[in-house]
Amino acid sequence: MRIADVTTYVVKQRGDRAYLGTLDDGTELTADRGYVVRQPWRSLYSGRFETMLVAIRTDDGHVGWGEALAPVGPEIAAAVVERLLVGQLIGEDPRQVHPLWERLRNLMRERGHLGGHQADALAAVDIALWDLHGKVTGLSVSELLGGAHRERVPAYVSGLPEPTDPARAALAARWESAGAQMVKLALGKGIAADLATFDAVAAAAPGLRIAVDAHWAYRVGEAVTLGRELDARGAVFLEAPLAPEDVDGHRELAERTTTPVAVGEAMRHRYEFADWLTRRALRLAQPDVARTGITEAVAIAQLASAFHVPIAFHHSVGLGIALAAGIHVSAATVDCPFFEFQPDTVPVAQRILRTPIDAGPTGFAVPTGPGLGIDVDVDVIIDLAKEN
Repeated sequence: MRIADVTTYVVKQRGDRAYLGTLDDGTELTADRGYVVRQPWRSLYSGRFETMLVAIRTDDGHVGWGEALAPVGPEIAAAVVERLLVGQLIGEDPRQVHPLWERLRNLMRERGHLGGHQADALAAVDIALWDLHGKVTGLSVSELLGGAHRERVPAYVSGLPEPTDPARAALAARWESAGAQMVKLALGKGIAADLATFDAVAAAAPGLRIAVDAHWAYRVGEAVTLGRELDARGAVFLEAPLAPEDVDGHRELAERTTTPVAVGEAMRHRYEFADWLTRRALRLAQPDVARTGITEAVAIAQLASAFHVPIAFHHSVGLGIALAAGIHVSAATVDCPFFEFQPDTVPVAQRILRTPIDAGPTGFAVPTGPGLGIDVDVDVIIDLAKEN
């Protein structure tokens, strides 16, 4: 059995509303606006759910699917696959997942081989190879990884994408009524504003545990002030409080507060996490499998385990393939307390699947079929790709 074909698909879908809802000025982030910086955050966002999918086909008819987390410029990751990786994959045995991973990541060794769009493209290919290996062997990805520690992965609700605190509080109360046990707030709007949102949500939904995502918005002193207030409120974690390159700042924050500092969505490999872990700069690791690939995600989880740091895999706008990969790796990770549930993303993510993943505010059932355990609708994907 040999790899006969590798195909990429750039997909940009509209949802009922943009990821994370309206902009802070109340306007809609529509698809025709292109990429926009969500002030006061600094990163580009799209009004559509954008991604890059990969299908790897063998000469005997098996197909494995992968996905890169590429919410902005998915064409770039697709070009990396098509121009740099395909030639190294055709004719190879798809069951040689680890050897192929090592070969592919060395191709651009002196040219940023471990990071950026190169890593995103590698992640998609790696996920596809694991899915393909599972389909060939009849085993699920979590079984290939040694077995699942849980049949259902607990979830936390991410975002509360409403423009005002009363609306966020009301939405939190509805999620509590639906059985949710934890919510993460998309903040970083200023210390007073962040705490006001936290308090409004806590008052409206007293049974919910609450975490905060600060979107890299603060300096160390500000983050310490916020962190100590969150300590008093019993926050579950404080995610992305400082600039993502400020390792020492995160270490200082972790030393001066008790709320776990959560970091990881911007990282793509074990060597980055090794630096943060040895410097005690994070207490909750959050790699995204669609940015690391399954092979590297497992290595990161094992490394974090050596430092007794739990893993809570990140998930934002990825579709059903990335979602399934994250669920499988979460299930196969010992110290994985929860996985991110994006209410606006999941319905969009399910569109490319013939049978939806069992996903909700309380958790995710681990798909049980071969590979990722999902039934990808290639006709839907082709039609979506044509729309771009």
